[in-house]
Amino acid sequence: MGKVKDALKRLKENGECDIRPFGGSMKGRIESGQLVTLQVINGDNVKVDDAVFIKWKGNYLIHLVKKITETEVLIGNNLGKTNGWISKKDVIAKVIKVHQD
Repeated sequence: MGKVKDALKRLKENGECDIRPFGGSMKGRIESGQLVTLQVINGDNVKVDDAVFIKWKGNYLIHLVKKITETEVLIGNNLGKTNGWISKKDVIAKVIKVHQD
């Protein structure tokens, strides 16, 4: 959780930060350990297919926006799984760059 806390702090202070998320749920779009740049975004400004950094069930992850309502965002991974609806206030940042390193 230390890396997440660091990222949240940097996002709050600078509005942007680089992180290396780990896991296979975004395979094909973001590979495990690949450097990405996050930028703070208001949940009202997300679009379908955006990769977003969100608060999810007491944890944090990067997933895709699948659908949007006035108050909620449906999230899922890049492998076809839909996770569920979250409040727009749980959208913290958007992936603005996936680095090719």
